[in-house]
Amino acid sequence: MPARLRSVGHPPSPKGNVLVEPVPLASAAGRWVLAAAVLGSGIAFLDGSVVNIALPAIGRDTGGGLTVLQWVLDAYLLTLSALLLLGGALGDRLGRRKVFEVGLLVFTAASLGCGLAPNGPVLVLARLLQGVGGALLVPGSLALLNSTIHPDDRGRAVGTWAGFSGVSTALGPFAGGWLVDAVSWRWVFFINLPIAAVALLVTARHVPESRAARQGSPDVAGSAAITLGLAGAITALIELPAHGFSGLTGAALAVGIAGLAAFPVAERRAADPILPLELFRARQFTGANLTTLTVYAALSGALFLLSLQLQQTLGYSAMEAGIATLPITVLMLLLSGRVGALAQRTGPRLPMTVGPLGCAAGLVLMTLAQPGSSYVSGVLPGVLVFGLGLSVTVAPLTAAVLAAVAPERAGVASGVNNAISRLAGLIAVAVLPAAAGMSEPGASVGTGFPRAVVIAAGMCALGGVLSWFTIARTRRVDTTSVPALDHACQDPCTCPRTTTR
Repeated sequence: MPARLRSVGHPPSPKGNVLVEPVPLASAAGRWVLAAAVLGSGIAFLDGSVVNIALPAIGRDTGGGLTVLQWVLDAYLLTLSALLLLGGALGDRLGRRKVFEVGLLVFTAASLGCGLAPNGPVLVLARLLQGVGGALLVPGSLALLNSTIHPDDRGRAVGTWAGFSGVSTALGPFAGGWLVDAVSWRWVFFINLPIAAVALLVTARHVPESRAARQGSPDVAGSAAITLGLAGAITALIELPAHGFSGLTGAALAVGIAGLAAFPVAERRAADPILPLELFRARQFTGANLTTLTVYAALSGALFLLSLQLQQTLGYSAMEAGIATLPITVLMLLLSGRVGALAQRTGPRLPMTVGPLGCAAGLVLMTLAQPGSSYVSGVLPGVLVFGLGLSVTVAPLTAAVLAAVAPERAGVASGVNNAISRLAGLIAVAVLPAAAGMSEPGASVGTGFPRAVVIAAGMCALGGVLSWFTIARTRRVDTTSVPALDHACQDPCTCPRTTTR
């Protein structure tokens, strides 16, 4: 281990801290840590953007229709959204490098299982395991930067990490489309293996171990309740429209209701809850997260169905479908930083109102993507307007979440918002096809797509209205009603100790 990355000689902490000497980002040691973080989280972000493109090919190979495709996406989002906050907390307690390495191993094994899956049910099980690995990787990658990089360089390190994450997301449609067309959809998952192997080698050789103050046992009861609740509810939402009420769907619905009802009770009793309910006393925090729920539900549901519409109804190849939605990613990469800087001066209320309304307009324009239309006339207008609206929304939304709570709670607030965005996608993929009539006998993606994107547009518009009535005009709001947080921030990307506020 490089000398500058060994544990420093601080007195033993009664709370079990293990500290490392911070290193500059420009040093060899700092660059190795950044490389490990980028590679580890990169496979999770890459996987998220390539799977949509591969869905039609997966459906043709494994069978099962729309229900299986819904589960291929929702299985991953289920475990990821339920365990994301717990993953960050485990790294603080058990060791950030250790948990990151475990996440890499789990994600790699699950990716191999996805690629080798002989049928839909096995693929869904492997995707559940992938979500577990992702819940350890994403918060773990930022925790490595926060615990190792010198405070003066952390903002730049996180910015570089975010930039590479954006690149991996942007490359996903290209890589996924090319792999599906040239080889097989299975290589969408196999591509993770060499990247994960390099990340694991770099982490083992160049990343030091650290852990934060222990503040009690992990919130196992809360994690179990939300996982069972989401699993039961999503199972019922996906299976009921397709197969009707049965003993299985009835049991799933009962488990879902019981788990979701038990979750707030478990959080009130937990010494260190994964979701501190008192955060929602702040009106802006509640409003910003409701906006997150509506906008990200529309985003996930619409892009899921747009990929199917392009390939199954309009006859696009996987590569062409990946390129078709690329303007959204390009616009976000070009504009999000500029909009964030503007919102920092003017406050998030106006962009968080205008942005979702722009997203809604873009989704309405996507109804033009019908057989016989060209890309320029049928697909591009909706993609461009939706991308502009999303670019205006995302950065101010993050700022509004952080401004709604006391600075020492910024990490957990950001983690909650991140989990809600994943939960929004989970619910949308389960509910939107049924709401648009795609699960009815004889229905297809093509017949239900216009109705689905109009419903998604309504959700985005609702997000804009919620923002107007709940988000403050100024950047700062009163946070005195929200008690201070006692344990370490779980998301270093937005932790007040790593960014300038």
